[in-house]
Amino acid sequence: MMMIEPDSDKERGNATIQAPNALPQSAPLTQHSPRPVRLFISTGEVSGDLQGSLLVQALQRQAAKRGLTLELLAMGGDRMEAAGAKLLARTSAIGSMGIFESLPFVLPTLRVQRQAKQYLQQYPPDLIVLIDYMGPNLAFCEYFPERFPDVPIVYYIAPQEWVWGDQWSWGVKLFRSDLVVRATQRILAIFPGEASYFQSKGGQVAWVGHPLLDRMQEALDRDRARLALGIPADQLTIVLLPASRQQELKYLMPVMFAAAQQLQAKLPHVHFLIPLALTKYRARIEQAIQRYGLRATVLAEPQAASSDSAATSLTLQAIAAADLAITKSGTVNLEIALLNVPQVVMYKVNSVTAWILDRVLKFSVPFVSPPNLVEMKPIVPEFLQDQATPENLVQASLALLLDSDRRQAMLAGYQSMRLALGSVGVCDRAAQEILNLVVASDKAVKEEN
Repeated sequence: MMMIEPDSDKERGNATIQAPNALPQSAPLTQHSPRPVRLFISTGEVSGDLQGSLLVQALQRQAAKRGLTLELLAMGGDRMEAAGAKLLARTSAIGSMGIFESLPFVLPTLRVQRQAKQYLQQYPPDLIVLIDYMGPNLAFCEYFPERFPDVPIVYYIAPQEWVWGDQWSWGVKLFRSDLVVRATQRILAIFPGEASYFQSKGGQVAWVGHPLLDRMQEALDRDRARLALGIPADQLTIVLLPASRQQELKYLMPVMFAAAQQLQAKLPHVHFLIPLALTKYRARIEQAIQRYGLRATVLAEPQAASSDSAATSLTLQAIAAADLAITKSGTVNLEIALLNVPQVVMYKVNSVTAWILDRVLKFSVPFVSPPNLVEMKPIVPEFLQDQATPENLVQASLALLLDSDRRQAMLAGYQSMRLALGSVGVCDRAAQEILNLVVASDKAVKEEN
């Protein structure tokens, strides 16, 4: 989901959070579980499916060390299923950003949630993990404590209210940190500011670091990525990342491709790479490539990207091989930064949505891209709504391609940002926190009986 910045450091809270440099100590187990420990994981969209798959793998690793057998139920996507989760519903393609943009997904969301609820009523979980996916998972924050009052709930990658701050409109609080704090027994934060904010609100918080640190350990560097993709060392290459949501094909892709068309006119030898977030977008993207006359190669992950590692991911290879990325705002911005590739970020929503957010809800967002959020400073250029024009994207792109000082300043910002993300071992720390809570809950139940 989109991430944005709080109005001040005070809004992020001032709690002291210990850096996640080591695994939390395991709670002791006196015997193997008589049955599999049943965990339910709820997430959605492409990024949630990725984060969920990394967590599923870590849970299995850490459970094996404890002699535990897990039954992993999930709302997610192909990656989570390939990692070993049993899907109760597929949600990787159910997601949007904005008010009117969300309307087509209301009924599909309610339908898959009903499916999950019916299954869990028959087979109750031992613990619930919510990952990102703010709207649906906030609804679960209301439902699960009532339906399963003794089942611990963990929120991993909580709603970005720590970024937005306590914004109110017409006497109504726009976001629900209070609900998250009340519903959960643990919040696993991936940003230091997130941890501080929710701890200041009374949450039981552990800062584990950002999971992409784990994933990117295996990613190819520029030379190996170019070799894998057959790109000559001297080929000027720009990667375009227009959409992981349906609405972004409508609002972002035309602007981005128009900018690419102008860049192609100015840089005759440029070639564009366009990785597909979802294979169902291929036809619309290929039609747009023809319409704008772009010299571009579309890259689709084999088997719908269900089993890719960072080393074999075509998306990450395309990013690593590129001289520049022109990209939508989202998790991919951090992947680009961790691969040390300069980037230009854009985002647009429906103009009516933007007007309501600005004029009615008085919603202000100084930053949207994760690299700028980590230390709350403008590392990468962002162009939002009316500022997201082909001309602005072209100007910013040429500056990064042709001005070595601008490029080096961004790369230096990446280095500082990386240090603030924590240390490798994030997913294992998150898994340990979750399993510790399962064991503690099981022990408490046995003592009561």
